[in-house]
Amino acid sequence: MIFSDDCFLKDDGDTAAYGAWLAEQLSPGDVVYLLGELGAGKSTLARGLIRALTTPDEDVPSPTFTLVQTYEGRDFDIAHFDLYRLTDPEEVHEIGLFELADTHLCLIEWPQRLEGLRLGHFAFDAPWIVRLKEEDSGRRVTLERPGQ
Repeated sequence: MIFSDDCFLKDDGDTAAYGAWLAEQLSPGDVVYLLGELGAGKSTLARGLIRALTTPDEDVPSPTFTLVQTYEGRDFDIAHFDLYRLTDPEEVHEIGLFELADTHLCLIEWPQRLEGLRLGHFAFDAPWIVRLKEEDSGRRVTLERPGQ
């Protein structure tokens, strides 16, 4: 399948493959916001992306309860955040979001939880934004690149 910044993904396999395609374009210090309702495929996309940068059989659990999972990639490290359970945006300081953003590729599910927080970090001024939305029997993904 040929991917672009706006694609229809028919299933979880396509969604993981899209994550792998996106991984080829990312670098340490990049921040990726993963937006979509519950069940939209954010974790599936993140899993495909992380496995493309680590190993195909990397164990990639959802960080819903731990809030953050880190991975040692072949070329750089990855931090996968799930902010769904945050009750106060200030809690991101406790989980090391800004410290990891200096050296890791950061994938952030539920970045809306950062609203109202003064981020003051260059990577958050121009994040990659991935939007997933259910469509027909699959999902639509749209990608906004920094500076777009």
